[in-house]
Amino acid sequence: MKPVNTQPGRPSAMPARRGSSPRWALASLSLSTLLASLGASVVTVGLPTLAQAFDAPFQQVQWVVLAYLLAITTLIVSLGRLGDLVGPGKLLLGAIVVFTLASALCGMAPSLWLLIAGRALQGLGAAVMMTLTLALVGETVSKEKTGSAMGLLGTLSAVGTALGPSLGGALISGFGWQALFLINVPLGLLTCVLAWRSLPARQPERSAARPRFDTLGTLLLAITLGAYTLATTLGRGDFGWPNIALSLTAILGGSLFVLAQSRVASPLIPLALLGDRLLVSTLATSALVATVMMATLLVGPFYLSIALGLPTALVGLVLAAGPSVAALAGVPAGRLVDRFGVRPMRLFGLLIMILGCLMLSLMSPTLGVGSYVAAIAVTTLGYALFLTANNTAVMADVPAGKRGVISGLLNLSRNLGFLTGASALGAVFALTVPTNGIAQATPEAVANGLHFTFSVAASLMLLAWVIALKCRDPEPLDERDDIRAQRR
Repeated sequence: MKPVNTQPGRPSAMPARRGSSPRWALASLSLSTLLASLGASVVTVGLPTLAQAFDAPFQQVQWVVLAYLLAITTLIVSLGRLGDLVGPGKLLLGAIVVFTLASALCGMAPSLWLLIAGRALQGLGAAVMMTLTLALVGETVSKEKTGSAMGLLGTLSAVGTALGPSLGGALISGFGWQALFLINVPLGLLTCVLAWRSLPARQPERSAARPRFDTLGTLLLAITLGAYTLATTLGRGDFGWPNIALSLTAILGGSLFVLAQSRVASPLIPLALLGDRLLVSTLATSALVATVMMATLLVGPFYLSIALGLPTALVGLVLAAGPSVAALAGVPAGRLVDRFGVRPMRLFGLLIMILGCLMLSLMSPTLGVGSYVAAIAVTTLGYALFLTANNTAVMADVPAGKRGVISGLLNLSRNLGFLTGASALGAVFALTVPTNGIAQATPEAVANGLHFTFSVAASLMLLAWVIALKCRDPEPLDERDDIRAQRR
């Protein structure tokens, strides 16, 4: 059965290619999500091995990770908009091919800089895969099942994050660092075949009034986001003059971008979207939540290894608890969203996250590792529920011509939240660390840093809850546009 359109303003789900079904289309979207997530997480465990293999310092090797992150962050909105113009299914299929070829290039790279170039190309493909999988949900499932589909994608993203370090370690031990990238080739080919056979075959409208791609806006946004990303990641914790210069570049680029968007006929991000309360609410809460989740990844290892004295192997095992909870909670969270609605589940998920942050802010090392795992499980459970409801809140009613750019904005808000969390909450944690470095920190100092950091995190989650509380469920996005047009 083809999905039925239940909203007057929402276009019906588009038919997939002959011989396929919405189930197979959703499978291809799930695999795309898994590949993009795995591509980010599987490499981190191999950085020491890469430093030895290429005889390179950490400052150079870290670009294997940064190149992937930079490509995604700077291009994700622009590529989402491009998907709206050329057709999301076609662009996603091309992105899977690019990601697969780039993975092969990385696995055969004879030098570190060619490996970094391959990772940037991988990030280009991953940016499309992360964005258009969300955009295509509305064309593969009915509105009543949107929450379940979003939950499934969240599950596969969490599986990729949780599986990456352990899978990467096994691949390096058995086959060498090249296997970190070559593993994506067969998975990419499988995803490509599924996508080609099952993704919706919608074509962009062909008319004289067809919007043009905003090249200037794309360039300015890429400069802005690239400068911000570098400002928050370079310096290894020291915010010096290069970081200040990059921050000023980001501010200048953002100002020019807004000015350019107000003067072009077909802007990359229509400024009118900023007047949409639901969209602004979802973007703001998404960024705040991502900021807090980054703190769990940043502070957790230090607390476990220094305050609790756990060996490295056990630290890695405990850190996998959060992604594992997210993987298990994704699909049930989607079903709850479908049953009870997005607004109650957004608020409930944020309340659970507040509880988890308060548990972490009151954590005592005397309670052992079990109390930490319990607090992380509560926090991650709330995150899984919030993320599914938040994505569904926007994407369920977005018209086809706007799904790509709005999905890109959702992913961008999350990425910027991760970057901000690493920088801002990392600085909050560093306030409790001795000036001679984290290696000299006492268990008491690290525990105090955990308490201080997650007290701030709980405040951020309370702010996110207030933002979500004040945002009522409005009309579907295309109906809101019609109302504004009638008023004008």
